[in-house]
Amino acid sequence: MRFPRLLTLSAVLLAGTAATADEKFVAIKGQITGGSVPKAEVLNVTTDKAVCCKDGDLTSSKFEVDAKSKGVKNVVVFLRPDSDDRDAKFPADKIHPDLAKPKAKQHVIDQPKCQFEPRVIAAREGDTLLVKNSATIAHNTNFSGCGLEFNNTIPAGKELAVSGAFAADRRPAIFKCDIHPWMEGRVRVFDHPYFAVTDKDGNFEIKDAPAGKWRIVYWHEGGFHKGRDGALGFPIEVKGDKKTMEVEKFDLDLPK
Repeated sequence: MRFPRLLTLSAVLLAGTAATADEKFVAIKGQITGGSVPKAEVLNVTTDKAVCCKDGDLTSSKFEVDAKSKGVKNVVVFLRPDSDDRDAKFPADKIHPDLAKPKAKQHVIDQPKCQFEPRVIAAREGDTLLVKNSATIAHNTNFSGCGLEFNNTIPAGKELAVSGAFAADRRPAIFKCDIHPWMEGRVRVFDHPYFAVTDKDGNFEIKDAPAGKWRIVYWHEGGFHKGRDGALGFPIEVKGDKKTMEVEKFDLDLPK
């Protein structure tokens, strides 16, 4: 009889440390811009050129900046503790109760036109991966990092459900195609839900962020967030007096 009592007491203590619905949570919105639109980089296609370049020159998707809004696509934006410790963990007791234990999500990567789509993914620990090949030629996916390691050739029209799940890592996982060496992408995996990837206009939204003092990081695979000493993020105070918080527009120093 003593053990059930101890277990019950432990459960009560643990519940007391978790975030509750009556605490203040805010949606953080913003936009990442590039100032100017970089000149398109024409890729050196040496394999399967008749297929990859059937619609014209193939250009790199690394820097995607909308000509009208100047918004930068595929920037990963996330919150982290207000600390200079690179390994600092986001406190579990500050996560919104509805986001504390989510159902795992399956992320999908395709390669229909000799480039990965999407090129950048942000995932949560425990999520899984499906790799498709909707092209008319074979592709290879060589993936390394964030708990997954595989190197598989996927025939035209086929797909690969990757065994295992993502593990959180402050370093990005890199994936590429060994058949078509210009094809590559990145995955960032977090142990909390406070991250987003910018859309084609550079817009992002991080939902149900807890009130308090944090740091916000703007990460681009080219490393251009570091131009403003942003590798560890910039101080941000999330205030619970409104449901939505708009942050100042952030400009990345992209190549011309």
